[in-house]
Amino acid sequence: MTGFRRGVRVGVDVGRARVGVSRCDPDGMLATPVETVVRDEHSVSRVLAIAEELSAIEIVVGLPLNLRGEDTPSTADSREFAAALAAGEVPVRLIDERLTTVTAHSQLRSSGRKQRDTRGIVDQVAAVVLLQQAIDTEKRSGALPGIPVPRPQESV
Repeated sequence: MTGFRRGVRVGVDVGRARVGVSRCDPDGMLATPVETVVRDEHSVSRVLAIAEELSAIEIVVGLPLNLRGEDTPSTADSREFAAALAAGEVPVRLIDERLTTVTAHSQLRSSGRKQRDTRGIVDQVAAVVLLQQAIDTEKRSGALPGIPVPRPQESV
């Protein structure tokens, strides 16, 4: 576990209608679902409240890129959501989330859930997949995953 920072992390899968939230234990062994937050004017504050309740050391936000690593229509939305989260106290990082939603749907299907029954949970599962990927990457490489989101400049 060389270079792995101990502490709870929160994973966030940003969607147009819902935001999936996950967490991991302080040792980064396992990411688990937390909540699906309705996407509205209170979404950012709810995610920040969850991070605070969990004493998170970091929030990782999925960055939806296409298979070539290029921006998609959802990329700007995720960047804006991450920037809004970065105004809080907890550091925020953007994590490449290619295929996490596909993986989440696949895992739910293999567990016997029908697609129409998964709407409320697929965002949480996608957040679990991206957070697990981030903590596994950090453990394997010893480097921080993804890219940091700068905090807004304080006004003078």
